[in-house]
Amino acid sequence: MRKQVFVSAEIGINHNGDLTLAKRMIDAAVLAGCNAVKFQKRTIDQVYTQEFLDSPRQSPWGSTQRAQKEGLEFSAKDYDAIDAYCRERNIAWFASCWDVGAQRFMRKYNLEYNKVASPVLTNIPLLEAVAEEGKYTFIATGMSTWEEIDRSVEVFTQKRCPFELMHCVSIYPMPLEEANLLLIPELRRRYGCPVGYSSHEIGNIATLGAVALGAESVERHITLDRSMYGSDQKASVEPLELIEFVKQIRGMESARGSGQRVLSEKELAVRTKMRG
Repeated sequence: MRKQVFVSAEIGINHNGDLTLAKRMIDAAVLAGCNAVKFQKRTIDQVYTQEFLDSPRQSPWGSTQRAQKEGLEFSAKDYDAIDAYCRERNIAWFASCWDVGAQRFMRKYNLEYNKVASPVLTNIPLLEAVAEEGKYTFIATGMSTWEEIDRSVEVFTQKRCPFELMHCVSIYPMPLEEANLLLIPELRRRYGCPVGYSSHEIGNIATLGAVALGAESVERHITLDRSMYGSDQKASVEPLELIEFVKQIRGMESARGSGQRVLSEKELAVRTKMRG
């Protein structure tokens, strides 16, 4: 088991296409002590159909789905700036890509990690493109059947790419009664791999439960303000909450200990006093 829970601050698309907002969220993640920040990358015309892109949707960028999707995408120049800023702030960054073209685009940055998002777990060509890079990959399992997870694991195993499954419930925000945290040890038992937790709840209860059950990583959406435009904002934590969020995770990872039946010096002292 990893010595410290790996905490990823999921910026995702909460930056609303604004590089300044993205940098402020990177700063918040650094201040809170997160291990990494994560973004999302799509090639719009590969991910969505023309019919969908032409359909109506009101957003700050226009009245079609295309305008909204393009408004949330960063340019190559923006990603160059993000890469430079994360290196300056000494925090890892990576992205969950939704298509093969986006995945290939990200290769130029020589990032340490990859991420397979729940919606694309069944996209085998994309999984193969990710796995062939051989980088440690977080694989979210939201919305997926055992058979679908089996197939994704097969891809990464065949290509000998290190991976970690992430228990995830794809409801935004997720009610606590939907968390089903006991899937964490079940995933570990079934696949014999590290298991993490991708969180969409309000509050920290399920996340702390996941850490207690041995989650080796936690991913949580972050935002500067939950009232901002965006479908992921309500399931995100704001900067001050993120500080407390990471603090509680560190406390829980300390509390879970080693699982070994060993008496500490402090407990031995009590034993001597109370048992004679």
